[in-house]
Amino acid sequence: MEYVIGIVLALGVAGFARMTGLDRDRAFYPTLAIAVASYYVLFAVMGGSTQVLPGEIAAMAAFVLVAVIGFRSSLWFVVVALAAHGVFDAFHHHVVANSGVPEWWPAFCAAFDVSAAAALAWQCRAGTRKGTSPP
Repeated sequence: MEYVIGIVLALGVAGFARMTGLDRDRAFYPTLAIAVASYYVLFAVMGGSTQVLPGEIAAMAAFVLVAVIGFRSSLWFVVVALAAHGVFDAFHHHVVANSGVPEWWPAFCAAFDVSAAAALAWQCRAGTRKGTSPP
């Protein structure tokens, strides 16, 4: 069920952003990628996992860096950041013991991330997405 909700929510966010023009600016998807990457840091704080906090911050920083590179150069980097975060979700619990992460989160977030990456990739490939080249 987590996968279904993640997919539906991501496609709903992408569709809503497209219909309302919120994604008109090339910053929309990089900002989404940064927000998605911040949740494991939030969960570490909520769970009192101060030992894992530096690792979670480092992982977030890597995704933020790729999102910023994508914002400054090509949104295809943001597609990669979102998809890579989905893969990261699948392996996160094997690498980091973050007690604040809800049990259902990795599946939900992986589905959301990969679906958001697919939506952005489809827009970039179809040529309906402005900002696939540098500003």
